[in-house]
Amino acid sequence: MFNDVHTNRKDLQKSIGKNMINQQSEGGLSDQVGQIATTKHGILLILAAVMPVMAIISLVPVLPLLLQEFSGMTGSQFLVPIAITVPALCVAVFSPLAGWVSDKCGRKPVLLVALLIYATIGLLPFFLSDLRHIIAARVVLGVAEAAIMTVATALLGDYFEGKARQRWVAIQMASVSISAIVLIAIGGLLGEALGSRGPFLLYLLALPIALLVWLILFEPQRQTPLQAEQLARIPWKNILPMLLTSLFVGVLFYTVIVKLGEILGLTKEVSPAMIGGIGAAANIGMALGAVIFKTLKGASGPTLVSIGFTLSAIGYSTAALSATLLLSSGAMVIACLGFGMLLPTMLTWILKELPDNVRGRGTGLWTGAFFLGQFTAPIIVAALQNTMAGLANVLLLFACLSALAMLIGVARIKGAQGLVSH
Repeated sequence: MFNDVHTNRKDLQKSIGKNMINQQSEGGLSDQVGQIATTKHGILLILAAVMPVMAIISLVPVLPLLLQEFSGMTGSQFLVPIAITVPALCVAVFSPLAGWVSDKCGRKPVLLVALLIYATIGLLPFFLSDLRHIIAARVVLGVAEAAIMTVATALLGDYFEGKARQRWVAIQMASVSISAIVLIAIGGLLGEALGSRGPFLLYLLALPIALLVWLILFEPQRQTPLQAEQLARIPWKNILPMLLTSLFVGVLFYTVIVKLGEILGLTKEVSPAMIGGIGAAANIGMALGAVIFKTLKGASGPTLVSIGFTLSAIGYSTAALSATLLLSSGAMVIACLGFGMLLPTMLTWILKELPDNVRGRGTGLWTGAFFLGQFTAPIIVAALQNTMAGLANVLLLFACLSALAMLIGVARIKGAQGLVSH
């Protein structure tokens, strides 16, 4: 009897393996009724993932207008920036919960509802005049963003695997960086034409994306109850180092974003136009880093991490010691080149480690870690500036920490397998 059971189990495993092979096409996986993920699914998920980035970037050009509008309100110098950045904190806090809900209730319905809430609540401040009401709306928006970012990324892991997954993760990172350049320009034009509330109209872009999600996306295949029970736990031992690394990278990257003017100002006085142009170049560097990541298909995770942190260390140390604006600008592009490699590396690595029935939760944890880095970066840097006698010393500290992370990566290269297995 034992032999019969063992034979049947082996036959079942072979059958499952065959079905999985048959369901793959260019790395795209099918659902139960034979749908296969293709380019259109990947593009739609990329468009959805851009929405959370738009929530902050599009409002940067109208920050002075909002500060002026609410200047008579007590604490406005603190509350107005909070109104702009509080969605990032909400993404950090609620992404794990959003991932858990998507694991339980399904990816597509969670993404669809989140996009509809995003469009409705995102537009609401266009009609509001009370700063407290605007902040409340932005908190709800942040919860929707958490679901959008988490589920869109989890679906890339559900729909694609191997080289196809690596390619789409790299495209996501590159697209987010490039879209930031476009969105900040559009936000400025809307602010110029319609005043401080103009950029809030951009949130309506989520409506056509929601319609396409409803029409095009499909719910990914689930494990059987037996398989789900066996794979029910998040592999904390494997992903915790990656989550902490992603948090650190988030702090490093957003230090460049929020402190770029001050970093460049260490060499000479810079105008807003110069900061904007150099910031655009830094975002292009981020996109190029993601492209380089995509081309290094045989490299291991520790190898890619070592390269990324080497570029970060070079960029930060050069910026700290630079005496010319040109050198500082190039240093920031080099650092962002490293971040453009590090972020898709960590995300691809985590997606590879996560069983599909906890992929939502795991992706939510990654999203939360990265956005926590985004939110805390200016707070951390401001605190360090006060205790370390200036920004240049903080940059040197970040360079040293990057070099230390690089050495840890190098120590783990030997025997490490390629990040993309097939």
